[in-house]
Amino acid sequence: MSEIVDLVGESILSWRNTSASDGTWEGNQLKTTADAQAHQLLVKYLRNLAPDIPIISEEDSYSQTKKRPDRYFLIDPIDGTASFSGGFPGYVTQIAFIELGQPKLAAVRAPEFSQTFLAESGNGAFLNGVRLSLSGELAPPILIDNYPSPRGISEKLFKELKCEKYVECGGISLKICRIADGTADLFVKNVIVRDWDVAPAQLILEEAGGFVYDFDIRPISYSGHFDINGTIATRSYVFVEKMKNYGLR
Repeated sequence: MSEIVDLVGESILSWRNTSASDGTWEGNQLKTTADAQAHQLLVKYLRNLAPDIPIISEEDSYSQTKKRPDRYFLIDPIDGTASFSGGFPGYVTQIAFIELGQPKLAAVRAPEFSQTFLAESGNGAFLNGVRLSLSGELAPPILIDNYPSPRGISEKLFKELKCEKYVECGGISLKICRIADGTADLFVKNVIVRDWDVAPAQLILEEAGGFVYDFDIRPISYSGHFDINGTIATRSYVFVEKMKNYGLR
């Protein structure tokens, strides 16, 4: 899986500033030719790797109605399409292998940063081959989201939790990975997200020692509907407790 996301990531990078990066909005989703091309590459490589394992993809409309099987690959060809199309670096291509509703393997490639995040359930998370491990004393949290400055729930969190710093980042997956690598401490999304946005990065953060829940602070299962009621990703459960104390959750 590592080699696959690296190869697809390099292809996506080569499509920047070409017509493949031009986007059109379908509802609240931005779609580009590059999304479809990356989907085709991921499917091709995964079928060569494991032809008997089903593939669920954001770019396959059938995936939005299909019941999740017991074992499958869950892919997001470009998570952070708006960043990709807009000329910003905050996008990734990613794969999770799901078994019985939980991610067991994950690979996330951030092409603009030449970074590959990998995780295996029970065996840790790695960034470019270096093990990720969240440790050290907790300070006022560093909050991460995709706006230039905190908005909505992030603005409330930044104020009430007396956050030390705010980091702007692109797609959902990369924000969660940035908690795993120590760049940030807390990311909260209080709107519906999709399973392909979250699953790979969830395993990476949890294997690094962090926590991922839905917005109701419940474990996320990848065996049901593809919609997830928001996301809380954090390096420490202490920040979740503080959110509850301040009535932010």
